[in-house]
Amino acid sequence: MRIDKWLYCARFAKTRSVAQELIEGGHVAVNGDKALKCSRDVKIGDELVILRGTTRFFVRVAGFSEKRVGAPVAQTLYEQVREPENLAPPPKRAFELRDAGAGRPTKRDRREISRLKGKF
Repeated sequence: MRIDKWLYCARFAKTRSVAQELIEGGHVAVNGDKALKCSRDVKIGDELVILRGTTRFFVRVAGFSEKRVGAPVAQTLYEQVREPENLAPPPKRAFELRDAGAGRPTKRDRREISRLKGKF
């Protein structure tokens, strides 16, 4: 089966054109060699390394499907060789926890400072 069709049927790509872009971009390796042509065939037992976004998947081809199927059935088309790697750095937190008294003064603190300075 063509590798672009397999990626589409196994739900690693939303469309066949996206699967083709993954392959032509060098984001898919078959048995350690980069697959640069969409027409390359895969067979049962081939090991694929797929870089999709910031996640790298390590899978072994376990079966084929002639058409795109639901996610539970698509997961039977491959076996995970090892856990996916997340290549993105951890996201920055919008609000970091800080110690009491560190950073900007709260409204209560500002009122106490104003009272000490004699402004109110």
